[in-house]
Amino acid sequence: MANERMNLMNMAKLSIKGLIESALNLGRTLDSDYAPLQQFFVVMEHCLKHGLKAKKTFLGQNKSFWGPLELVEKLVPEAAEITTSVKDLPGLKTPVGRGRAWLRLALMQKKLSEYMKALINKKELLSEFYEPNALMMEEEGAIIAGLLVGLNVIDANFCMKGEDLDSQVGVIDFSMYLKDGNSSKGSEGDGQITAILDQKNYVEELNRHLNATVNNLQAKVDALEKSNTKLTEELAVANNRIITLQEEMERVKEESSYIMESNRKAPKPDRTSEGQALSEARKHLKEETQLRLDVEKELEIQISMRQEMELAMKMLEKDVCEKQDALVSLRQQLDDLRALKHELAFKLQSSDLGVKQKSELNSRLEEKTNQMAATIKQLEQSEKDLVKQAKTLNSAANKLIPKHH
Repeated sequence: MANERMNLMNMAKLSIKGLIESALNLGRTLDSDYAPLQQFFVVMEHCLKHGLKAKKTFLGQNKSFWGPLELVEKLVPEAAEITTSVKDLPGLKTPVGRGRAWLRLALMQKKLSEYMKALINKKELLSEFYEPNALMMEEEGAIIAGLLVGLNVIDANFCMKGEDLDSQVGVIDFSMYLKDGNSSKGSEGDGQITAILDQKNYVEELNRHLNATVNNLQAKVDALEKSNTKLTEELAVANNRIITLQEEMERVKEESSYIMESNRKAPKPDRTSEGQALSEARKHLKEETQLRLDVEKELEIQISMRQEMELAMKMLEKDVCEKQDALVSLRQQLDDLRALKHELAFKLQSSDLGVKQKSELNSRLEEKTNQMAATIKQLEQSEKDLVKQAKTLNSAANKLIPKHH
């Protein structure tokens, strides 16, 4: 979990830095189609989902970050407007979609950092939704909340009425950050290589989690198929029972009609015995009618349950397809990362070799420099000696000149 938190924090740093730089270079209001902005929301979604406790529902276990975001309006009154707007948005049917809409509105309001800080400071409230070692419960969450302050310089405008926020697949596109890492040099290049390797480790970890999720979903699908088969069999038995009861009711009606017709044609017996027979026939008819109503009600319940199961099956199949698409995309990105890693390793080796050669050349240059310095020193000493000798000769010459005169 510590590695996951570190990887997510590094991704958040890269995403926020890239978004601010690209937005300032662009120099205009950002919309929902701007790729760095889309990737920022995907990274934030992964950060908010990290360590979420699972909530049991009819379809199994569900993890949604909408619950923690709803708490913000209790901590910061200004956030109530966002929460109300999200709940009133038409077309949002899932908690995930409402959470995504909330993030976009908070960024437009330039209050995202303030809201996240207020939420992270209330660990006692977050513990209801997150595991103890989740990103939002640890120091990395506070760091990310601090980094979000830089986004206040960005102007964004989103139109979410026609945007499908419920069914979007949040997959991080690492290629946006690998380009910068590939073009950097020196110490900056080493930092980018480290970030890329961190991204690679995170992708591998995410790939393992997705595989486990797909396996769990497949097991749920198998269980639902078995349950659906059982319900179909029970429905067939119930239909047969209804048909049998209908036939029996028709037979009772015919018998009742026959008895009443016979009683009309036959000489009138004692009115007491006739009344008892009629009461028993009515009682029997009432019981059969009630039984038929009960069976029809049970049939309606069975049909409703079957429709719910079919809907659940369709949603699970859609979820499995989305997870598989995300898995394929992540595997492709993992292959790209591996290829880039090999290329960077080769360049790093070449760079190390160049550094080694330069170091040797530098050593030789230093040695030659020292030799030249020693030579210069010797020449300076020789020059001093020559000057001294010249002065001596000059003095001797001056002494000799008067003697000749």
